[in-house]
Amino acid sequence: MDKFITIKEAVSKIKDGMTIMIGGFLGNGSPENLIDALVESNVKNLTLICNDTSFPDKGVGKLIANKQITKVYTSHIGTNPHSNEQLNSGELIVEFCPQGSLAERIRAAGAGLGGVLTPTGLGTMVAEGKQIINIDGKDFLLEKPLKADIALIGASLGDKSGNLVYKGTSQNMNPLMATAADTVIAEIKEIVEVGEIPAENIKTQSIFVDYIVCE
Repeated sequence: MDKFITIKEAVSKIKDGMTIMIGGFLGNGSPENLIDALVESNVKNLTLICNDTSFPDKGVGKLIANKQITKVYTSHIGTNPHSNEQLNSGELIVEFCPQGSLAERIRAAGAGLGGVLTPTGLGTMVAEGKQIINIDGKDFLLEKPLKADIALIGASLGDKSGNLVYKGTSQNMNPLMATAADTVIAEIKEIVEVGEIPAENIKTQSIFVDYIVCE
């Protein structure tokens, strides 16, 4: 199956009001070309799941700056002043989630779990409106899975079937997000033939990747 599509075709799959996941850490490991095309498309009212809101001119921060996001699940917004401004004005709903809990919520969706139990966030704003479960005398916060309509993944290396490798911290959230969306689109920097990547180096298997775009 040929998974290659153009960036324009990839972005056309994202519609107003969808929930999307985008990988990366402060822009490192983000699919920048897909993000730029999404900014140009001007799709609106998106819910975004991401590690952080990056910077105004990098990664998912561009979508925030362009006011295409109405709600975001994230662990950090401090490096993007637009996030703070829109939060304070009521234009952007932010659900803060500790980074480890955010990763586990995404993993739970990918694994088909009903949620994860964690003590992290108890007694803070993170716990507001969430269920607390007591196990053997100890309280845990129930964090429900986070799933998306579409995940946009940035990979350093990949083969023509969609097996992916991430270099260094660029793998942040990318492998987890690739398991937790109905449709996964991978932007790959370097493409090789199937079989050229040692199996033990593959971080995301091709079965999770629906479409491929190449820089």
